[in-house]
Amino acid sequence: MFAGLRLSWMLSSLFLFAAAAFTADDSQSQASSSALPAKTSSATPTAPPQAAVKPVAEMFHGTTIVDNYRWLEDGQSPATQKWVEEETVYTRALLDPLPGRDAIHKRLTELLSIGDVTPPQMAGRHYFYTKREGIENQPVLYVRDGGISGKEPGPDRVLVDPNQLNADGTVALDWWQPSDNGKYVAYGTSPGGSEMSTLHIIETKTGTVLPDTIDRTRAASIAWEHDNRGFYYTRYPKKSDVPEGQEVYNRHVFYHELGTDPDGDDPIFGEGRDPEDWPNVSLSNDGRWLLITVEQGYTKIELFLMNLKAGTPPTRVTTGKNFLYSGEVYEGKLYITTNEDAPRYRAFVTDAGDYERDHWKEIIPQTDAILLGTSVFGGKLFAQYEQNATSQLKIFDLGGKKLADLSLPALGTVFDSGGRWDRDEFFYGFQSFTFAPSIYRYDLKDNSTSLWTKVAAPSIDPSAYEVRQEWFQSKDGTRVPMFIVGKKGLQKNGHNPALVTGYGGFNISLTPAFNRAAYLWLEHGGIYAVANLRGGAEFGEDWHRAGMLDKKQNVFDDMIAAAEHLISEKYTDRNHLAIQGGSNGGLLMGAMITQRPDLFRAVVCRVPLLDMLNYQNFQIARLWIAEYGSAENVNQFKWLYAYSPYHHVKASTEYPAILFMTADTDTRVDPMHARKMAARMQAEAKNGASRTRPILLRVETKAGHGAGKPVTKQIEEYTDIYSFLFWQVGVKE
Repeated sequence: MFAGLRLSWMLSSLFLFAAAAFTADDSQSQASSSALPAKTSSATPTAPPQAAVKPVAEMFHGTTIVDNYRWLEDGQSPATQKWVEEETVYTRALLDPLPGRDAIHKRLTELLSIGDVTPPQMAGRHYFYTKREGIENQPVLYVRDGGISGKEPGPDRVLVDPNQLNADGTVALDWWQPSDNGKYVAYGTSPGGSEMSTLHIIETKTGTVLPDTIDRTRAASIAWEHDNRGFYYTRYPKKSDVPEGQEVYNRHVFYHELGTDPDGDDPIFGEGRDPEDWPNVSLSNDGRWLLITVEQGYTKIELFLMNLKAGTPPTRVTTGKNFLYSGEVYEGKLYITTNEDAPRYRAFVTDAGDYERDHWKEIIPQTDAILLGTSVFGGKLFAQYEQNATSQLKIFDLGGKKLADLSLPALGTVFDSGGRWDRDEFFYGFQSFTFAPSIYRYDLKDNSTSLWTKVAAPSIDPSAYEVRQEWFQSKDGTRVPMFIVGKKGLQKNGHNPALVTGYGGFNISLTPAFNRAAYLWLEHGGIYAVANLRGGAEFGEDWHRAGMLDKKQNVFDDMIAAAEHLISEKYTDRNHLAIQGGSNGGLLMGAMITQRPDLFRAVVCRVPLLDMLNYQNFQIARLWIAEYGSAENVNQFKWLYAYSPYHHVKASTEYPAILFMTADTDTRVDPMHARKMAARMQAEAKNGASRTRPILLRVETKAGHGAGKPVTKQIEEYTDIYSFLFWQVGVKE
């Protein structure tokens, strides 16, 4: 895998979903009985449940803020649970009878049965990879033996199948890491989308699960010793060992020797440091150097090296400045990729153990493209770039001389890679809007590329669609790109159904991806657009910083400009325009709802942050203060209060139809955001009690932020999304 700068779990917010919309004229839809769900009965609720108003006043730096729904923050209280149950009844009463729902469900079952696959990771004589087929709820970890030095590979066999761990498919395989020679694989599983992993170890040859079990290993980073004696790993504290709430922070590095009690594992790194540090580990090819990469927010990463043979403590390699660094140690050299004084990133090399910054040698300078990361495969330096939100792969020698540009199948995204310093092959995954995930093998001996495997998608004809990349101007004149997908020959008639999605944060790029569910929308003549907003990584660190902290409003302005571009270019109009986003993209949806309620007909707001004055007090959200700021700071309070969606709901205003979506076991973004926002809007908005332009709340059970969600739940979730959007914008099934 490329030693990238934005690939860790901490920097992701997962699952940016697609759906779509088409809208009848507002005045007609308000009056027409055909806009109501069919099959109503006397038991059907006529309005959403009324949440009790219990004002709580709070002082922020001289400003008094009253929150009428603070009580809904407690998800365990009987009152909150009763209200959520009533909301569920109301939501189901409107969504379940919608015309065309059965056909939508049937087609989504076909689309989401299109599988998935990852590039193999090599270890010894083994190739490890995950694959999901048909309606399997979870990807399965496979191993393929042999195929090295001209030998024919053995058959693929199942190593870990999480689908066998729980009947409803809600136990997920969170992560996995083979030992250096592939004798063992460490892997983590968690229930109900909680991501609270438990580490297990399986012997590759026999499939025997070892007795070593370690809990509190969420998103664990693993570095195996080359002799299989043990491994370095990250773990969280027990609740009893830290103050209340701190058990979700304080991620430290430990060493575990196989066969010993994990409670006695030696602490390696983290004691006495900021509890919000996020360390990851990797080991050099000779087993001498442990590299510890410490993420500190979203603009700072530091590197530490530990000489395992000398037994010296971890020593900081980097400068302590606010830059991002990633690294890999190979043959006694440390290869570093960084945005230090280079917002589009560059690469250096230095001797491992030499901690003088002046001794670093630049080997790959900054270019117009964004250098995402580098890795040593087969004694060469492979680099992944991104330009205009599409991927590039290049090969360099270890001195930085470019050897080749790899030809990719189309404009799209390299989504993962697998290789080793001692192998003459490496693998990468590629996908695009109209290109199903495919795995390619690159042979370093003859510099050839071949298809290793691909996902079959027989029910889709990608040739029927075209992708455009268009640029528009945001409020301050900044040019912003957007991908637009639709049927070939689509007419710009000014009223096509259109769906826009965006994210705009955390240094994450939205690049072309094969979105299975979006094809339902495209097949019905819809336009699907992905806007590359500021706050992301598409154009380097400057682009990221232009959409964070006090500049967060730029993200919202970009999204508004994207919508206005689609209207001005006659793709659609505001009566046929829907938007959707999740997590940080859910915050984006909240800002669109409150800042431009006139611009959109329907909004799907998933696992959102909405109360930006209190967000940092819930779950793992203190990790995000570096991106958003905190209302605990007087200056940061001002800009957060200026856009916090929950605090900008205006009474008697007509808003778009809204579907708020959250999950009861989300351990990233607390469900309180969606609960409070739905309660306030249902009480205060002009259409708060409307059954034709409703404001709905959907709370998923046994599902978290999105990772590990079983396919069966995804099908039901997308059925609700598309039924809602088709209803609101007038798409006929």
